[in-house]
Amino acid sequence: MVSPRSKQQRRQDVLERLECDVDVWVASADTSGTPYLVPLSFLWDGTDVFIATSVGNPTGRNLRDSGGVRLGFGLTRDVVLAEGVVAEVLNTADVSEEWGDAFAAKAGFDPRKAGDSYRYFRVRLDRVQAWREENELKDRELMRDGRWLTGGA
Repeated sequence: MVSPRSKQQRRQDVLERLECDVDVWVASADTSGTPYLVPLSFLWDGTDVFIATSVGNPTGRNLRDSGGVRLGFGLTRDVVLAEGVVAEVLNTADVSEEWGDAFAAKAGFDPRKAGDSYRYFRVRLDRVQAWREENELKDRELMRDGRWLTGGA
């Protein structure tokens, strides 16, 4: 078993994952509570996670209608779980060229070219947990109520 990381190191690792990873598991539920889980590409702007999908599919409808979301980054032995709320829904025409280009470059596809049914969803994180093995479970919570519980970069 590997020695546990400090909370500061785990926060740094989380931020690196948010910056470098391309895809995330997105869990949402409809207003009756029926869950739905899909992988989507994302962009982290240093504060919020942006994802894009069609509002005609279950995930798009769920994010638009209920607003709650859970995100899973990484592998099961190095996981980051984040809970958040959809803070903003943007039409593809409403994003700047610079921002749209950054999303497209990272994701490998451009939602602006997918038609009017696509939307960008800005997810504001409320809670973040990260752990590798059992020895990190005790201190896995790194963000609560949208505030990091550790200092550092």
